[in-house]
Amino acid sequence: MQRSATFVILLSAAVLGGCWSSDRAAVQGAAAPSGPVAAPPPVNLAGKWTLSETGAGSCAMTFGAQPEAVEGTIAPAGGCPYNFFTSRKWSYTSSGLMIRDHNAQTLAQLVPAGDARFEGKTSAGQDIALFR
Repeated sequence: MQRSATFVILLSAAVLGGCWSSDRAAVQGAAAPSGPVAAPPPVNLAGKWTLSETGAGSCAMTFGAQPEAVEGTIAPAGGCPYNFFTSRKWSYTSSGLMIRDHNAQTLAQLVPAGDARFEGKTSAGQDIALFR
């Protein structure tokens, strides 16, 4: 009788031990990044910027982000050219800085053009600049 109880305990421990190791492996696998990690922008984007388009004016935009963030929020001030008053999100990828509206539609794509300057085009093809 004691032999069968010992066998049941050992068998249970082995089964539970197997579950533990596969659960742990699944959790570790889920926590691993699935692709390349995006590099942060060349400057900390948090703070006030000026968005300018030749012939259409300019406006202030406040970018929200933690240091070395690859995405964040945008709070545009009044008077932004074109539809940049709808700007709400930014993200930085290998293609550059993307500005998106409240519906996640791309408004512009810009690339670094100096220490605190980005240049690019709107989704409609107009030249724009973002600078401090």
